[in-house]
Amino acid sequence: MTTEMQEIAITEEKPLLTGQAETKDAEAAARILLDQGQEHSIETPHGVLHVTLHGTRTTRRPAILTFHDVGLDSKSCFSPLFKFEEMQEIVKNFTLIHVDAPGQDEGAAAYPASYQYPSMDTIAEMIPSVLQFFNFRTVIGVGVGVGAYILSEFAIANPDSVEGLVLVNVDPNARGWIDWAAQKLSSVTSSLTEQILSHLFSQEEMSSNTTLVQSHRERISKASNLVNMELFWKTYNSRRDLNIDRNNSFKCPVMLVVGDQAPYEEAAVECNSKMDPTTTSFLKMADAGGLPQLTQPAKLTEAFKYFIQGMGYMASSCMTRLSRSRTTSLSSSYSMDGSRSRSRTLSQGSQGGQMPPSPSQTMEVSC
Repeated sequence: MTTEMQEIAITEEKPLLTGQAETKDAEAAARILLDQGQEHSIETPHGVLHVTLHGTRTTRRPAILTFHDVGLDSKSCFSPLFKFEEMQEIVKNFTLIHVDAPGQDEGAAAYPASYQYPSMDTIAEMIPSVLQFFNFRTVIGVGVGVGAYILSEFAIANPDSVEGLVLVNVDPNARGWIDWAAQKLSSVTSSLTEQILSHLFSQEEMSSNTTLVQSHRERISKASNLVNMELFWKTYNSRRDLNIDRNNSFKCPVMLVVGDQAPYEEAAVECNSKMDPTTTSFLKMADAGGLPQLTQPAKLTEAFKYFIQGMGYMASSCMTRLSRSRTTSLSSSYSMDGSRSRSRTLSQGSQGGQMPPSPSQTMEVSC
């Protein structure tokens, strides 16, 4: 009896402490869950997509929806950018939806030899199911390489669902005969891993065999779903021309991003020349190779903040470290009434004030 009473007494002495501990444990678990993300397998009319959601499903603002490049998945393509310290000001205000192309998520099972991989058009048609699943009406798209092409298709086909686009290393053109022949030769003389690396990185980065190149070479060559990567790669090389011009373009603000040494620098410049200058910003990053979101996340974060502010979100957000350290040079022409022209050039290393870009102006930036 005494033992039982003591056990009861001990139980009654700790309810508050236990409750506090449980609360802290729950908060810690919630933080871990938000950091790691909530993984979902979403059924679409064309198959299943692996999607990772970060943050709460608040639909008061558009979600930020990302799509990765070939040879990467959502984690390897975007984690360094969205976990960057100064990006947290954006992350805490928006829900992040990271979409993996079919069979490209880490640890995905290899497709059988008879599997017919979906086309670029078909993958773009799978994205509306993701929005419906999470009950988001609109998104801000962030795509890299192949992902930029897919989100471009999605935005053109679903203009009311996209409030803004950030397209890194986009090439909206179909492969020409010269490119097709070069790809055929490359497929004979180079391994699949080296072909993908040449797509991801600049010649300078490949020649220098940087640490980043080495790490991705090892990861891709040892991937259990390398067969799936090859299918994704071949599908991209068979893409159609999006026929972008000022009359057949996007209905939302667009920021084009490319490194000045990137493999797709010329394609991005050409794309910018075809875009509506009233809704397009062009960011060319100095001394940047093929994956600026990995090598220069600070600069891309700052540009992204300006882009979102130009859309009317986070108006009170302050530019932090870079805005204090970066100086700007503005090349502008003014009319007699003092209005600024739509074309501006910003670069580091000269004196000037900060001027957040508006979606209503084309901006060429060398930073």
